Amino acid sequence: MFAGWREELSTCRKFAPAARNYTACRLMSEVGLRVNEACKLDLADIKWELGRFGKLHVRHGKGARGSGPRERMVPLINNAAATLRWFVEDVWAQFGDGHTRPGASLLPSERKNTDGSAARVGDETLRAALARAAQAHLPDWPEVITPHVLRHFCASQLYLGGMDLVAIQATLGHAWIATTMKYVHVPSTHIEDAWIAGQQRVAAQLEGLRR
Repeated sequence: MFAGWREELSTCRKFAPAARNYTACRLMSEVGLRVNEACKLDLADIKWELGRFGKLHVRHGKGARGSGPRERMVPLINNAAATLRWFVEDVWAQFGDGHTRPGASLLPSERKNTDGSAARVGDETLRAALARAAQAHLPDWPEVITPHVLRHFCASQLYLGGMDLVAIQATLGHAWIATTMKYVHVPSTHIEDAWIAGQQRVAAQLEGLRR
């Protein structure tokens, strides 16, 4: 879906908003952002200097009832750094906001605030854009693709790529690892695949001992 979506951006009548929608949804699928978390990100929440890949400071994560937002630092793994660099360097300025303005939104709207700065994109805009992209590029997909589905996709892909559940829990911002386990979906061949991978690791270790 994302490959076709990225390809069509060059022909969009309104390139910047289309690229913003693509970027937001891509980040949901790469590092499991919630749609409301994405909408509330500031440009300054990108911390390129932190860690090996850079990090996103998610300040408005979902907290327990009555506890307020739960903050977390999300490493820009799984190609998220490349997604953000492209958007920030090639697209963001087209919204006409000042990159040094305190509170400048990472995902601006075409609408303006009373002071002339760019407002924040709304979650309904992103939901609608994702629905259109899914209809265009995954017409035979049996289920409705929502931002929440992208979080499940992210968790599953990270797990199948070798990330442990505790790391996935921290990335997605879950309070309980049991919740994270419900987000991970594996193919029917997972047991066989895991056994083969284990045998390959053992064989590699034995080969190393023989040398």
